[in-house]
Amino acid sequence: MKKYYLQLLLLLTIYSGYSQQKFKITYEQLKEYEGIYEYVNKGTLKIAASPKDTVLYAIINESKYKLKAIDKDIFQNMSNEKVTFLRKEGAVTGYASEGTTFNLITKKVIFPKEMWYARPNAKDFKYVYVQPKQDTDGLPTGNLDYTGLDKSLLNEMMQKIVDGSFPNVHSVLIIKDGKLVFEEYFYEYNKAKLHELRSATKSFVSALTGIAIDKGYIENKEVTVLSYFPEYTFKNLTEDKRLISIKNLLTNQSGLDCDVSNAKSEGNETVMNSSPDWIQYTLDLPMVDVPGGKGMYCSGNPITLGRIIEKATKMTLPDFAKQTLFKDIGIKNFTWNFKPDASSAETFCQLYLNSRDMGKLGLLYLNRGIWNGKQVISTAWVKESLTKQSVVQGVNYGYLWWLKYIDVNGVRYNGKAAQGNGGQKIYIWEEQNMVTIITGGNYNSQSPSDEIIQKYILPSFNKK
Repeated sequence: MKKYYLQLLLLLTIYSGYSQQKFKITYEQLKEYEGIYEYVNKGTLKIAASPKDTVLYAIINESKYKLKAIDKDIFQNMSNEKVTFLRKEGAVTGYASEGTTFNLITKKVIFPKEMWYARPNAKDFKYVYVQPKQDTDGLPTGNLDYTGLDKSLLNEMMQKIVDGSFPNVHSVLIIKDGKLVFEEYFYEYNKAKLHELRSATKSFVSALTGIAIDKGYIENKEVTVLSYFPEYTFKNLTEDKRLISIKNLLTNQSGLDCDVSNAKSEGNETVMNSSPDWIQYTLDLPMVDVPGGKGMYCSGNPITLGRIIEKATKMTLPDFAKQTLFKDIGIKNFTWNFKPDASSAETFCQLYLNSRDMGKLGLLYLNRGIWNGKQVISTAWVKESLTKQSVVQGVNYGYLWWLKYIDVNGVRYNGKAAQGNGGQKIYIWEEQNMVTIITGGNYNSQSPSDEIIQKYILPSFNKK
């Protein structure tokens, strides 16, 4: 009987998967769901139908998430949760997900063609290299000639981005020998448009921590974290928790039960995002290791660092950035709403910059903290930040910087990366005196960023 039941269950599972795969829906049918809808935390989201791939997308801020059609009015989001659209008298009126109903606010929304196509007239696209224009942002530009970069490889890369072989790449920039020599944008992005950095924001928090120490606002990296929060009463308080230092937050070695790679970890990022106080939530977590022990990727660590900087400087984190780092390297246009509470559940306290300004951080670190002759961050801090301090998710890790390598036909290239969900990458290549910047929209899915670098940028430097 048990064997028969298992066979029946297997058949039902196969049939269910087959049914989901075989369900077809047209672009015109998908357009019925388009509009602006209510969302969690009194927010809104947009639903848009793509004419390019006939897929429905939920757009939260500017991040697009696929909704897979599995039946009439029923979709599955990227967390495998069902999203059911509701109708009244045949017209869509809202949707339900996880037991909550959200109403349609308006169908009056325009989705420009540029959202869906990397470049207009992609079928007829032929790439012609153009040297980046000199701007007033303080980033020098130059020509690709004599840089060692292979124009034919970059041409092939451009063709594949535009034809969709590498989907949702928003920009590719290369700074070589101190000059921006390659700069291309796709979809609705351009050199002025701000892009969300997601977790690449963490490396900016690291830089600001170093500056706060350099300027004497924070005594040193060994100062204990809890000493900055005398107003809190923390749960699971132990002697180990009292010993957590600023350095432990920088290296993701706090010892707190917070590990994005462990589904059983109590420090769930989604739960934290909906909590009223992210600092309280993080520092309330139980200890599962000693400070300085196992490296565990935890967004609560840099968030707590941000609040420590605010307490030490008596400024908001964005204001401190504006008066120090951003002022010194010429970042004038940015958005950074650093409010570690439920109001940031969908924006994650992240920084928004244009791609050129992202590259400036990489160039600053490549030049050991110096910008136009000024020591913006101490050379010692930059060196420590880009040196192995821990191992996180099997990858060497500095101070909120990833120390990664990419192999190209037997040649190993060692890079230092600020990176974030969706394909946001600022890579420093010290041996090549180069910084590469890629932004993208492959949220919660595999990004082609590293593959692009591996196949079309780094091979130029292989020994022949």
